Amino acid sequence: MAEAIATQGSADKPHDATLTDWIAVAAGSLGALLATLDISITNSALPQIQGQIGATGTEGTWIATGYLMSEIVMIPLAAWLTRVFGLRRFLIGTALMFTFFSMFCGLSSSLGAMIAGRIGQGFAGGAMIPTAQTIVRTRLPPHQLPIGTTLFGLTAILGPLLGPVIGGWLTENIDWRWCFFLNLPISIALITLLLVGLPSERMNLERFIKADWLGILGLAVGLSSLTVVLEEGQREHWFDSLLIIWLSIAMVAGFFLIAVGQLRSSTPILRLQLVINGSFGSVLLIGTAVGAGIYGTAYLVPQFLGLLSGYNAEQSGSIMLLSGIPAFLLMPVLPKMLGRYDLRVMVGIGLLLYWASCFVDTRLTTESVGHDFVLSQLLRGFGQILVMMPLSQLSMRSVDTRDAGDAAGLYNMSRNLGGTLGLTLLGVLMDRRSHFHDDVMREGILANSQLAQDQMASNTASYLSQSGDPSTAQLQAFSQLANDIAQQALVMAYNDAFYVLGLAMLACFPLIFILKKRTTQAGLRK
Repeated sequence: MAEAIATQGSADKPHDATLTDWIAVAAGSLGALLATLDISITNSALPQIQGQIGATGTEGTWIATGYLMSEIVMIPLAAWLTRVFGLRRFLIGTALMFTFFSMFCGLSSSLGAMIAGRIGQGFAGGAMIPTAQTIVRTRLPPHQLPIGTTLFGLTAILGPLLGPVIGGWLTENIDWRWCFFLNLPISIALITLLLVGLPSERMNLERFIKADWLGILGLAVGLSSLTVVLEEGQREHWFDSLLIIWLSIAMVAGFFLIAVGQLRSSTPILRLQLVINGSFGSVLLIGTAVGAGIYGTAYLVPQFLGLLSGYNAEQSGSIMLLSGIPAFLLMPVLPKMLGRYDLRVMVGIGLLLYWASCFVDTRLTTESVGHDFVLSQLLRGFGQILVMMPLSQLSMRSVDTRDAGDAAGLYNMSRNLGGTLGLTLLGVLMDRRSHFHDDVMREGILANSQLAQDQMASNTASYLSQSGDPSTAQLQAFSQLANDIAQQALVMAYNDAFYVLGLAMLACFPLIFILKKRTTQAGLRK
């Protein structure tokens, strides 16, 4: 009888992941970190890169755009390619490709070669992000999913955060080329972990032959065109540019091909029917908004510190790192939190904290410096981790295990698209609101503002004492006043941008009530 009870107890006890499983999870997380890190690692080094390869500021933006364009195409393709080549073979191949193109970028001496290398890097890196999430979902038992989710989720937060910091330090202290050479030892470690942690699988070339080629073509054309339109539209003045017009036509054609593939193929390249699942669809919408928030604030804060506070890349990076502190503080307890508490509540608290961080930053002035961002960065760090970690787990729990790869692709694609869309909308908002505030303040001054007249008189007297020429002193005073107005207008535009980001977080709040509720610690769904 006792033996029967012991046997029953042993059978009821959930099995733990093996050491090999954890090595596979570590490999996936390392690959995802490498890919997300390289999205932004060149941002701090762009001036030096442009100077050495002879690129203008506008041309240099393609160094980042090329990576994003190819990465966002590869992310949804990863699940299909995994089924064709096997997970181990596919990831080792992409790691080797990533290493090759990293070295190619580091040795590049022309803009064309750099962009080609970044496109190759992005294509290989895009495969590492969703496959990491797939490994967590398929290799870990339900009761250990929170630990794996934490490891993967940290890459989504720390990668974009650490990229500019590491890139800035390498550029200032060694050479910008080490932004790419750094990937070699990391890739060697990654390939070693993949060889140990993942079993070898047979290729299934029949899936390759019978693939949804219309959908694949549409995906490549549509998503890459959309990314370039969003990234370059503001700089090219949108539809005043023939490039943007033709890319928009290509984008529509690509999405049409995806729709045809959905109707004609039994296994479409994008499993859009998963979006019909209300819980998974809500995860995608919240992930898109938070992606816009993460990439948006990673753009706004360093830009403010650089343009208005006079900080260099390394100093701005130290402020950005503050939002990573909560991740390290919560890391030991986060798996238990994910396994014990309602994930919907955690997402709700995270959205409120993110809104609060944006609200704090709506009170910036021309005198604001790094320490004025301490509170908002810490709030933002807690908000990010409390939203992204549960969302990552919910994206997997909302679908069956067999759909994990496709769901991971859609989730990570939505987050990256959200980041690109957020940067575009913020660029448009900043441009228009700064012009608006500039015009309003100029109108106020023209309406015989006594304060403005007193300021003009003071500046004119100051310049007159230096030059002795009344005409020159008055011109200098007018120039100073125009600069002061432009600076004030820019600060007000930053405040508006943070206000809009905060509203986007609040707008997602009702979606948490659609998310699936876990009924047991094992992660079963209602």
